[in-house]
Amino acid sequence: MHQIRTQAVIAAPPQAVWAVLADFASYRAWNPLNLEAHGQAVLGAKIPMVFRNLASAKPGAKISQTVTLVACEPGKALAWAGHVPLLFRGRHHFTLEAVPAGTRVLHGEDLAGLIPLTFSQAQIARDFRPAYEAVNVALAARVAALAAC
Repeated sequence: MHQIRTQAVIAAPPQAVWAVLADFASYRAWNPLNLEAHGQAVLGAKIPMVFRNLASAKPGAKISQTVTLVACEPGKALAWAGHVPLLFRGRHHFTLEAVPAGTRVLHGEDLAGLIPLTFSQAQIARDFRPAYEAVNVALAARVAALAAC
């Protein structure tokens, strides 16, 4: 199994960060990795999503998949899981923790299956980790923009 782990501190309380993460309809406006999502942030919900295909050499390649929310604790945790039998299993997660500067966001994914077995650590570091870090930057910018309104 491969693990992608990133973190960021966002200068806002966990509830403000949660509000952006749980607003799937707005992903299109700010999220550079999870390009579209439709549905409500409720544990067990089936959420149709469109992701950038980070494993593809084709620019702009996308994957459409319906994921299941496997963690949904307002102000604390959001995670979804998706799979294609034998080929792919992923659990994408955000954990929010109040810190003096605002919210520490622990953001990552656990990847398993035959397709992720072909990924090298160098490929994960080169192609995946920067995309997850870009989500963190975009999340912080979205939270700040909404706070300024």
